[in-house]
Amino acid sequence: MDVIKFIEEQTAQGHDHPDFRPGDNVAVSYRIVEGEKVRTQVFKGDVIQMKGHGATKTFTVRKMSSGVGVERIFPFASPNVAEIKVLKRGKVRRAKLYYLRELTGKKAKIKERTYKK
Repeated sequence: MDVIKFIEEQTAQGHDHPDFRPGDNVAVSYRIVEGEKVRTQVFKGDVIQMKGHGATKTFTVRKMSSGVGVERIFPFASPNVAEIKVLKRGKVRRAKLYYLRELTGKKAKIKERTYKK
């Protein structure tokens, strides 16, 4: 057996995260340790990329805070990611949404994906 695959299997934990894609609007609850206190903080924004696979899989969430774009990278396998909620499904045609960094206002809005019944 490949050594890298063996180590990834040993470190992989059974996280029950929902299925989401780039363009989706998510709320990520993650634990913050400040001294001896542990608190949970929510980061709401749009997923602009997903990268890697297995134990090294990560996703980047972007939000606007006081007119300034803030991006944060979360690893899927991190024990500090407490919960991921999908707020809206986005309709996009790309896997990496880096073009959103240059857009402001209504141009930076992602259309919501609807399903036909």
